[in-house]
Amino acid sequence: MARMDANIDLVLKDEVFAIVGAAMEVHSELGSGFLEAVSGDALALEFVSRNIPFERETPIRLTYKGKLLDHAYRADFLVMGIIILELKAIRNLGDVERAQAIHYLKATGHQLAVLLNFGAPKLDWMRIVLSH
Repeated sequence: MARMDANIDLVLKDEVFAIVGAAMEVHSELGSGFLEAVSGDALALEFVSRNIPFERETPIRLTYKGKLLDHAYRADFLVMGIIILELKAIRNLGDVERAQAIHYLKATGHQLAVLLNFGAPKLDWMRIVLSH
C-alpha cells in the first residue's frame, strides 16, 4: 500500500490555487450548465482581473517520430506558460478526461494539467502531474 506524506509539496501549488480560485468565482457567478466556451470567456475575464497570465486556444504543434504533424492541439488555456488548463461542462470528470490530459502533457512536454468541470452543481477539478 502506498503511503501518503502530508509534507510532500504539490507541484505548482500556488499557481493551481490561483487558477482554481478564479474558476470558483466563475462557477459561483454563472452556476453550472453553460457551455465550455461561455465558462471560458468568463474565466478569461477573471484571469485578467486577477493578473493571471494566460494564452487561450493557442496552437501547440505536435510531432510524431520527429516529424511535425499537420494538425495542432489547442489547449483551452495555457496558464502562466506552464500549466495546461482544460475546461469541461459535463456531469463529472472521469478516466476519459484524465487520459486526455495525460496525452496532452506527454505531447507537449508540460508537467501539469488542470481539468475544470463547470457542468457539475459544484465546481469539479482535478490536477494531473506527469512525472518525467
